[in-house]
Amino acid sequence: MNAMPWHAASWARLQARRQRDALPHALLLCGPAGLGKRVFVQRFVLGLLCERAQEGEACGQCRSCRLLDAGTHPDVVMLGLGLRKDGTPRSEIVVEQIRDLSARLAMSSQFGGWQVALVDPADAMNAAAANALLKTLEEPAARTMLILLADAPWRLPQTIRSRCQRIEFSLPPAAEAQAWLQGQGVAQPQQALEAALGNPGLALAWAQQGALERRIEVRRDLAALAAGRGQVTEMSRRWLDDEAAQRLWFAAQAAADERRAQAMQAAAPLASNLDGEALAQWYDAANRTRDALRGPLRGDLLLLELLAQWR
Repeated sequence: MNAMPWHAASWARLQARRQRDALPHALLLCGPAGLGKRVFVQRFVLGLLCERAQEGEACGQCRSCRLLDAGTHPDVVMLGLGLRKDGTPRSEIVVEQIRDLSARLAMSSQFGGWQVALVDPADAMNAAAANALLKTLEEPAARTMLILLADAPWRLPQTIRSRCQRIEFSLPPAAEAQAWLQGQGVAQPQQALEAALGNPGLALAWAQQGALERRIEVRRDLAALAAGRGQVTEMSRRWLDDEAAQRLWFAAQAAADERRAQAMQAAAPLASNLDGEALAQWYDAANRTRDALRGPLRGDLLLLELLAQWR
């Protein structure tokens, strides 16, 4: 499993605790999506349960490693959103799931070592589920490790957060992120990192999905509108048919860059007719529109209204 360079400090601290036999009963891994929280936790659990681990790294060959690789290790429980009784996906983790998890953790380890439970995404627990989990956190069984993963940890109650050892994943330095992207085969690491606002995991995914070309197209579209050339109806239809939410992310970025250039009295890249205040309002409107696309309103009308304001 390939470690990411910005994991090194957190990994070293966690392994030092393991060496002292001072691992906590609960970990909270949190931070923006794209920074490798799940890669980190998979590597950690493999090493924790491996029968022949060396300095926290799994051997990959023992019975435990093979079972983990197959997803059938009896001492690992994974709890996610799951399905309702009618087969439709849940939008939150509910109290019944947490009660089942707690009952499972109350049983003895089948291999005589650690039992590990992963809750992902932990920030999707509803209030009743979080309250039920609190009892397990307050009365942990011996050799039991509860690992919570959350992109938005502020959604978790403080009572949950305070009972976990927190491992925070934050954006790495740009030079480190660019070097990593280059090592992953990204041809334009700086541009990819700019598009993802410094998030290397997101930059890698977007570079592989052709998002950088989409970002250029969005800026070209906005420049055309500013010059009185583009057709709002055609543009909104095209955006809606091809990653509309991502295009709105890039559009908001473009508005922020335009406003920054105006403030510095530099040549504005899109030659927009909007002043600084109007650009700030349009930036907010683009983000609101991106959120609204997940709702019941018609996406084409939302985009039409937004793009018409750019003119």
